[in-house]
Amino acid sequence: MLTIRFQRIGRTNQPAFRIVATEKARAAKAGSIVEILGNYNPLTKAFAIEKDRVLARIAQGAQPSGSLKNLLISKGIIEGKKVNVLPKRTAPKKEEPVAEAPKAEAPAAPVLEAPVAAEPAPAEEAPVAEVAPEAAPAEEPAA
Repeated sequence: MLTIRFQRIGRTNQPAFRIVATEKARAAKAGSIVEILGNYNPLTKAFAIEKDRVLARIAQGAQPSGSLKNLLISKGIIEGKKVNVLPKRTAPKKEEPVAEAPKAEAPAAPVLEAPVAAEPAPAEEAPVAEVAPEAAPAEEPAA
């Protein structure tokens, strides 16, 4: 089965690509190219392609790679929906702030369950200010 894909031909940090038709099982740089269909330079956005040859290859059953298919759709050569060519785990996980380890504290005493009381504890009352007793009649000693 033929596939239409990019073949990288640029130097380090200066990518340039040929658009080639090749066997799907072959590596892109192996050199066994069926046909060179165009070229693309992503730095200068230069794009040259033989539109009729690409459409003829696709009509014969050649499948464009995901990246090339997206480029052809954006240039208006073929119609369709763009495909996601990124790996399955596309969204990088947002780094959560690392929780600081708690500072060295005395180990907490184990909490023991209190025995269940039959009666509820009386509610605490507000403290009552002691008032000096007024002059009360003194009690007479019993005879």
